[in-house]
Amino acid sequence: MSSLKDMYRTVLKDTFPDTMTITLGDAVLTYKKRTWHIDGETKGLRYGENPDQPAALYEMESGKLAIDGVEWRGPQGIMSALTEAQMLQAGKHPGKTNLTDVDNGCNILQYLAERPAAVILKHNNPCGAAWSKESVGDALDKAFWCDRIAAFGGAVVVNRPLDMQAADLIAANYFEVVAAPDFEEGVLEKLAARKNLRIFKLPALARLGELAGVPFLDVKSMADGGIILQQSFVNRIRSAADFIPAVATTKDGLTVSARKPTPQEADDLVFAWAVEAGVTSNSVIFAHNGATVAIGTGEQDRVGCVELAIFKAYTKYADTLAFTRHGMTLYELKLKAKEDAEAAEQLAAIEADTQKAKGGLAGTVLVSDGFFPFRDGVDVCIAQGVTAIAQPGGSLRDYEVIGAVNEASPQVAMVFTGQRSFKH
Repeated sequence: MSSLKDMYRTVLKDTFPDTMTITLGDAVLTYKKRTWHIDGETKGLRYGENPDQPAALYEMESGKLAIDGVEWRGPQGIMSALTEAQMLQAGKHPGKTNLTDVDNGCNILQYLAERPAAVILKHNNPCGAAWSKESVGDALDKAFWCDRIAAFGGAVVVNRPLDMQAADLIAANYFEVVAAPDFEEGVLEKLAARKNLRIFKLPALARLGELAGVPFLDVKSMADGGIILQQSFVNRIRSAADFIPAVATTKDGLTVSARKPTPQEADDLVFAWAVEAGVTSNSVIFAHNGATVAIGTGEQDRVGCVELAIFKAYTKYADTLAFTRHGMTLYELKLKAKEDAEAAEQLAAIEADTQKAKGGLAGTVLVSDGFFPFRDGVDVCIAQGVTAIAQPGGSLRDYEVIGAVNEASPQVAMVFTGQRSFKH
């Protein structure tokens, strides 16, 4: 068993070349391998996705790519340009998953630049995300309580200097990485108590909004050695005005339309659609007051994804009650309740309160990265108290889906995004 633990602590030696060049037609993109001089040693990535996979990080050094008159991103100096000076604390030297989690945090935060925002990621998906009109600490607090369980061991990424409120939360819990454009006075001293925490100062996190409309080269390697190149996803929903009214025609030629969202509903839908850019498809997000409430990821069917997100919401809501009321996780309380009458009563009360609040889903909005092929997924989320929905539109049964929100009492709002947000 000790050898397995050692495997996770070992930095694998890689034999990847120091430079890489990609030639696309007349465009030449050059890259250099990133290594860091830490503790008297030169180190690259700890390892790849797993401890027995050597890996290397390459930073884009030069080159411009323009296709169909659109200039794509050149060198930007965000995650791949991490220097020793920006690695304020190396903790357990980072591997691929640590960096790709932070990178996906950048992917989400580029669309949330107008307010202090925070996202906690695990396995390249957000556990929770939020933005705030108050502070980055307030945003992180909201993101954390979306899914306290999944946040364990995650990566925290914020778009404003990390404040003491955020530092207190990070120091009181277990995270693997924190990345911020800067740190307010006293924050680094607070975080340094967590010796294994990797702390990255990435100034470019403060200017992600400048990149939001500029695509980059997205590369997917195939198992047979082939490569797929694509333009990266670019979010077209940047404000409530960018939504498209949900209108469709029935088989009988009748035109049906859905209620428009209120300003608050629209604001939450804009927020949730921004977060959706970083969620593995097939996915849905429930959100309320600028924070995610439940995130359903990577399911094969739309209604199943909604149902999974609902199940998670109920579990996380009950866990929050158990933790705040009794200082233990939901699972610890369930174990104790098997032999303790008082704990059993506490558990019963929590379960009743969770059902009454519908797992915190009552009053939320929902976004879906793909259209609803049937009305079943919409009916399921309406039953949980959702008040507004944003989805791409374009289904043959859009009129049935619109019918579902119009039949709801009170009537549920719906808008179309006019684009899909799949992420494979």
